[in-house]
Amino acid sequence: MYILKIKGGHKIPDYVQFRDDNFTLIAYFRADKPREGLEKFNLIQYADLVEKTLPVLAFGELKKI
Repeated sequence: MYILKIKGGHKIPDYVQFRDDNFTLIAYFRADKPREGLEKFNLIQYADLVEKTLPVLAFGELKKI
């Protein structure tokens, strides 16, 4: 599984993408509300990892988790 942080625009917030090993989109949620997004996609087991990773992850950087 991979995580990718996407930079938002002027009025569009930053987003996070979760992708599987085939780079198929698994989840897409706002970066400022990661726990809510993970709950929505039944990925809450990754909440602590995402909350630690997002502040240091650069925009557009793909990271394997």
